[in-house]
Amino acid sequence: MPTEALLAVLAGALLHAGWNTALKAGGGSASNAVLVVAGSAFIALLMLPVVPAPSLASAPYLCVTAVLHVAYFRLLAAAYRSGAMSHAYPLMRGTPPLLVAMCSGVLLGEGLSTGAWMGTLLVCGGILGLTLLGRGSGPSGASSSWRGTACALANALVIAAYTVVDGIGVRLSGSAAGYTLWCFLLLSVPMVGGALLRDARGFLSHARRRWMVALAGGAASIASYGLALWAMTLAPVAVVAALRETSILFAMALAALVLKERVGPVRLASGVVIVLGAASLRLAA
Repeated sequence: MPTEALLAVLAGALLHAGWNTALKAGGGSASNAVLVVAGSAFIALLMLPVVPAPSLASAPYLCVTAVLHVAYFRLLAAAYRSGAMSHAYPLMRGTPPLLVAMCSGVLLGEGLSTGAWMGTLLVCGGILGLTLLGRGSGPSGASSSWRGTACALANALVIAAYTVVDGIGVRLSGSAAGYTLWCFLLLSVPMVGGALLRDARGFLSHARRRWMVALAGGAASIASYGLALWAMTLAPVAVVAALRETSILFAMALAALVLKERVGPVRLASGVVIVLGAASLRLAA
């Protein structure tokens, strides 16, 4: 993997963990998730005039990924309402890279080397170990919430699906930035529109109180995903997908410092495994 792609993915991972922590700190409500989408749409509208437009060949993929991202945000908010971030986040992020790696040969024409497979397995194994071995280490009852677990696993399937779709779409677009901005703009139509139809006064009142969440979360979300999509134009999609999940290391630190969730020896050991996996991906790709 080129160094610039590696740094881009790691920077995006930090941003991703940051806005997820902010969402959880705000209660993980669906309204806050919609605020992030609204903020990203506002930023996209400002930037689209000065960014190259994506090719029409990528339009079908933009439509599909917009639908998948609606499901992603809904399940994300539901998972955070029902359980600890330190439980839900590893489940949502540890499974998708394996799914992407298994289907990338057929769908993307990208076979992985032995080293890349080892790195992917180490990253995913370390992430899933945070949940499977660290069960019960969070707040009482939060880690074992069946609803939170179900939402997190369902979201893992959605994440794998939109990763493959966007991996193809961004390469056809000819403009990673333009593709990213249109993705968030299209996503905002059903999400923000639905919130306004359900309770326009309540949503607008919430937006006025938490406009900083909208702008900061929207900017971090666009930057995080845009960096990952750009990296997919330079490196195999499955490798980028696995390396992006090092965001769990940043999420662990933020969950401990901001949310005061306990990080014990099992999670620290899992973190070491994830770092080893990331190093293997860097050397193999």
